[in-house]
Amino acid sequence: MRKINAVKLFAIVVLGTTIMYGQASRTWVSGVGDDVNPCSRTAPCKTFAGAISKTAAGGEIDALDPGGFGAVTITKALTIDGGGGQVASVLVAGTNGIVVQAGPNDVVILRNLRINGIGSGLNGIRFLAGKDLNVENVYIFGFTQNGIDIALNQATKASVHILNSVMKNNGGVGVRATNAVSPPVQVMIDNSAAILDATGFEAAQHSQVIVNRSLANKASSEGLKADDAATADSDLSVDHTEITDNNNGITATAGGLVHVGDCKIANNSGTGSNQAGGTITFFTQTNRVHSNGATGTFGTTAQQ
Repeated sequence: MRKINAVKLFAIVVLGTTIMYGQASRTWVSGVGDDVNPCSRTAPCKTFAGAISKTAAGGEIDALDPGGFGAVTITKALTIDGGGGQVASVLVAGTNGIVVQAGPNDVVILRNLRINGIGSGLNGIRFLAGKDLNVENVYIFGFTQNGIDIALNQATKASVHILNSVMKNNGGVGVRATNAVSPPVQVMIDNSAAILDATGFEAAQHSQVIVNRSLANKASSEGLKADDAATADSDLSVDHTEITDNNNGITATAGGLVHVGDCKIANNSGTGSNQAGGTITFFTQTNRVHSNGATGTFGTTAQQ
């Protein structure tokens, strides 16, 4: 009888340990948490990296209260939500903030975050692999390279959706998109701003980027840019967007194609429309182009 009870006790202990350390569909982080915790609401973890191993694929990590939750690499379908009305931040020096290197069917959502490079971080968000990346209400600033660096090398389709976000004071591009192979990565940017970056938004090799209801402001180089001399399939569409106070407003180099409609292109110290080997197509009756250092070329295929 004692032997049977001992076996039962062992089984209960093993089951309890499995439950305690198993992966949950929702985990929590807190500014006063500890990564040795199970990341439950009552015993939250301290960092996103600490919580991710305890979160099931397709699950969610939520912030309970303000805190700095550290850099993290995401390798599976996951949502990270910093919550509303509080500061949930990732502060990094000399490295990337959040790296997404997930599977070909994985969707990753990053919501309600501040990502601070403190002047020496590399990229705020790097998207290296996955099916779909969503960036919602995220403020990325102070990185030496790109705010959001979409740098894929995959033959499966991938997309990115950036909503209500700000990329500011980054040494490279606010949002840069490329894929080393076909098909082009599909990127949609809505109600977002690139401010004081070297370049605001860039569609590079194998990318199709849509910028809508957004702002490209005070870029030291280009407000918007399309470039792909190698394969000539970078495509940038810009609508209902202000392109102001940059060096050049819009630049299309070899292989780059830009479509512009209902935009304000003004007060750029260089050229408003800089067709430098690529093609810029304007819907001429809906754009407001004025007060640039030079107007530039409206493209040979301008449309009404």
